Amino acid sequence: MPVFQRIYSIYGTCVFFGTFLILLPIFVLTIEVPRLRKYGRKLNRLWSKVFFGCLLIRVKFENLKHLDPNQQYVIVSNHFSYLDIPVLGLIPFDLVFVGKASLGKVPLFGYMFKNLHIAVDRNSLKSRGASIAKAKEVIDDGASVVIFPEGGINSPQPPLLARFKDGAFKIAVDKQIPLIPITLSYNHLILPDDGRFLLRHKTAKVVIHPPVIVQDADSKTVNLLKERCYQTIQNQLLKDNTEMGELSPLGLENG
Repeated sequence: MPVFQRIYSIYGTCVFFGTFLILLPIFVLTIEVPRLRKYGRKLNRLWSKVFFGCLLIRVKFENLKHLDPNQQYVIVSNHFSYLDIPVLGLIPFDLVFVGKASLGKVPLFGYMFKNLHIAVDRNSLKSRGASIAKAKEVIDDGASVVIFPEGGINSPQPPLLARFKDGAFKIAVDKQIPLIPITLSYNHLILPDDGRFLLRHKTAKVVIHPPVIVQDADSKTVNLLKERCYQTIQNQLLKDNTEMGELSPLGLENG
């Protein structure tokens, strides 16, 4: 089994970079012509479909009905795996991701990410401030933004969340657009962030929760919004992973 998993992981890496290499000329065109950048982000969705299709990994979405195609959102999600961005990239919206600056160093993918999305150095106060300003700009331009409020892959024990930071919730309040909490139930099982980069073949599950309306909110309610989204995502993670046998009923990891 470990040999098969290693072969599968090598295959997955080849698919990851190979598909980006094939699509690179189109990515370059959409990056170099600013008015085409939203089409570059649509190309992300095509790439994600090809990537998961080649890996024979099914991505199961629950409650897509909560997403109104005529509405912009600040999407907040748990972040336990490097698969999180490709999985969320399947959502049929113009999405701009806010991700760590080191993603810009990944061959091919990094070129696309830092030019079509927002890369932030979370150790730099200036960079964090600039990323918030850029997120507001892309909202003004008609896109939705995806932010991982844990501030990166920071949980020491998935599926238990790290505490959420304020940025996403301040943006939603400032721009007066709804928040959408999303739970990525099993990505940490398919590709754990343990430094080994070993893929497991398993169905990915994406649970889209009802929008959290912020029209009457102000800066004083940021903590309430943050806690509400935190509890929504954490409860779903505990439910799904307990049902899968990955957690005991007390929420402690088996094994």
